[in-house]
Amino acid sequence: MEGLPLVPRMKPPHRAIVVCALVHGTTEPSWVLWEPTGKMNEEGWLPMISQGRPSRGGDRPNNNLLRRLSEPDFALIAPHLATEQTDSDDLLYNPGDDVNTVHFPCDASLASYLVSNEDGRDVETILVGREGAVGGIVSLGYLPAYTRITVKFGGPFVRLPISKLDAAKTTSVSLRNVFARYADCLLAQMFQSTACNAIHSIEQRTAKWIISAMERTDGSNIVPLTHEQLSTLLGVGRSYTSRVIQTFKAEGIVETRRGSIVIRDPERLHLRACQCNESVKNHFEEVLRGVYPSEAVQ
Repeated sequence: MEGLPLVPRMKPPHRAIVVCALVHGTTEPSWVLWEPTGKMNEEGWLPMISQGRPSRGGDRPNNNLLRRLSEPDFALIAPHLATEQTDSDDLLYNPGDDVNTVHFPCDASLASYLVSNEDGRDVETILVGREGAVGGIVSLGYLPAYTRITVKFGGPFVRLPISKLDAAKTTSVSLRNVFARYADCLLAQMFQSTACNAIHSIEQRTAKWIISAMERTDGSNIVPLTHEQLSTLLGVGRSYTSRVIQTFKAEGIVETRRGSIVIRDPERLHLRACQCNESVKNHFEEVLRGVYPSEAVQ
């Protein structure tokens, strides 16, 4: 992320973090880079000391929801934002966990909502990238998580304590409105996913999920998606997924590499997909214009 260096992963409570803060005495929000010192305070945050001069220009993390906020609204939460580097399959929430932090995927990072079934299988319902956030977007207080939320594609995530977001919502009607609108878009994704699973073929849904992941990558047409991960997205056995991928490979639409899928013919892939992604994107454009990502990281 521009202006915000990534942090090496460390086990809690010694995880290094970087905080974006406002500089007193300036008229515009600016970034200050911090490093942890000492022990955690009562809120679980490490005391900070500033390092170097703040960058100019009001740079923000590469998360479109955060970039959608006005300068005054972003200033309300900027001092409380922290970033960390995540790995694929990192756990953000288990069902029943107190949701006390909002996580904002940045760049090409992805988070995934998974619902466990009685047969032991996990089914992924939606993916969330830099267009949004996961965890306590609308709710007030520490409500329990319903689904398991994990990191799908590793990379930078920015986190914000829910208590700080709730305080900002109380202060600003416009900030509260942005997050309410995003919650509406998130609900639309869930509705569309339910309909898609009910009426569309495995081939259509496979193409849809590959496109959905591709839209959040760096535009190289290489998606770090395995057959196993696709199977979880589709809610089917790996053998079904492998057969679909083999069909796409035979038609020259995709190739496979270890741990990734290479899209060779994006136009034909779009033709094989259902229109669920487009429906979701259209709703985003109606409700939060410019937030849903294009196929290249901005």
